[in-house]
Amino acid sequence: MIELFKNPNYDFIGKRKWAYIVSIAITLISLGSLAVKGGLRYDIDFTGGTLIQVRFEQSPAIAKIRTALATIQLGDSIIQQFGDPREYIIRMPLVAVGSEEISRRVQAALGADPSLGKFEIRRVEFVGPQVGRELQLQAVYLVLAGLVWIAIYLAFRFDLRGGVAAVIAVLHDVIVCLGALSLFNREFSLPVLAALLTIIGYSVNDTIVAYDRLRENRGKSTPKGRTFAEQMNDAVNQTLSRTILTSLTTFFSAAVLLFLGGKTLEDFAFVLFVGVITGTYSTTYVAAALVVDWTSHVEGRLRRGKKAVAKA
Repeated sequence: MIELFKNPNYDFIGKRKWAYIVSIAITLISLGSLAVKGGLRYDIDFTGGTLIQVRFEQSPAIAKIRTALATIQLGDSIIQQFGDPREYIIRMPLVAVGSEEISRRVQAALGADPSLGKFEIRRVEFVGPQVGRELQLQAVYLVLAGLVWIAIYLAFRFDLRGGVAAVIAVLHDVIVCLGALSLFNREFSLPVLAALLTIIGYSVNDTIVAYDRLRENRGKSTPKGRTFAEQMNDAVNQTLSRTILTSLTTFFSAAVLLFLGGKTLEDFAFVLFVGVITGTYSTTYVAAALVVDWTSHVEGRLRRGKKAVAKA
């Protein structure tokens, strides 16, 4: 394995009090933005709208299609290539205008740009908002079910404290990502949901690596007088190279998709971009830090109980 740091000894856990302040502040800002804006902006998959399938005679650039559609002012559209390079799916947001009228306006807008060439509208479908509500509920259930199974798995593999701390860290990451979507006025779509689930898995994987190293170290002979906080800090430092390498690889990939991947992948890449940062941060300053404070609290109560029994 490539080692970026030789025997690092940074005091990550010692700075956890400051990290708590940062985490609480970012979480409150995220929740505040969601509350002020009345929640997230949902795309057609969740809110309903019109889907139009168009086949062009020559393969056009997506940017030209988007520019043409901007003239009819029916909101931001999602444009995706559909198999053949000349065939596209256009997803229009839910508006007061009927599907037939939307189809007519789209046809007029595309026909007004001669550079797009000849085209044929092959399919027009309306996606009702009822379907959107069902998808929203399914998305919530999916995330909650994932968190429950993560907690159960970590509770069995490590202990209850580790499972609960990991779930709190994941919730922290999800709230920050959703808050970033709200702050930057981006839409919540099915690709964004996929990105959130990816971040959940990424964050939990990082946490498990640190927990594994801690358990491995505690199984060895550790110097007397070494506190649990110091042991956790050692585990974080020992996995630092692996964490940085994994994070940078994912971060640069997400950055390329965000800035060069085009409009279709932009929101998906944005969530990955933010999630990699907060996921790496939360492994140390949320999951590991909470386990340390929880363990210290339990051990302190046990010591006080023993002293009380001894005095009695």
